Amino acid sequence: MGFIKKEKRNFDYKPLYYKGEGSPYELKHRFDEFRTSVGEKKNLKGKFNVAINEFKASENGGFNKTIIIIIAVLVLGFLFLIDFDISIFLPLNN
Repeated sequence: MGFIKKEKRNFDYKPLYYKGEGSPYELKHRFDEFRTSVGEKKNLKGKFNVAINEFKASENGGFNKTIIIIIAVLVLGFLFLIDFDISIFLPLNN
């Protein structure tokens, strides 16, 4: 099943006139050094926990109120669009 799992190929080629540190062909994202969620391979739960911890440690420190309000409005709009009957959550008065 070699077509499913892709691995990076490493070659020891160094350009003739390259005068720098490290490999000029190394593929690395510009923000990898600031992230804790990249690096070793983890399972889905580990990735989720690391991403949540990274989000909590960010400078804003949590959820943005505007994002939560927008999500709530979109959910209510969707429920209105599909004619959701909210009376199923209310107690029955006989």
